[in-house]
Amino acid sequence: MSYEINGKLVARYDIVQRTESFKTREFVIEKTEDINGRSITNYVKFQCVQDKTAMPDRFNMGDEVKVMFNIKGSKWMKDGRENYITNLDAWRMETLKLSSDSDMPPAGNYNDIPPADDIVDDLPF
Repeated sequence: MSYEINGKLVARYDIVQRTESFKTREFVIEKTEDINGRSITNYVKFQCVQDKTAMPDRFNMGDEVKVMFNIKGSKWMKDGRENYITNLDAWRMETLKLSSDSDMPPAGNYNDIPPADDIVDDLPF
């Protein structure tokens, strides 16, 4: 299942080469909501993997973006104790706002197809 969230890009970290064939990168968006007259700000950290690690480079810090992502979780045992981790795996980002003096379409679209686990292959051959 895929999710999306809108917010302001506030942090972008370096690519980390985890293994010889696997790399990741993290970025953060700021999401502010007004709830019952109070302004609540949350900071949401996402992870990009493999060929998606270049995706945040297309945007400037402070840009309003829409992030499409999947939620992934894993469990592992260490020292006889169960541990859990949840990742927000971003697979697409788009620009939300244009500057008021421009009639051009958003330059920050990053049009990717969703990850393979979201694609249904129901062809009979």
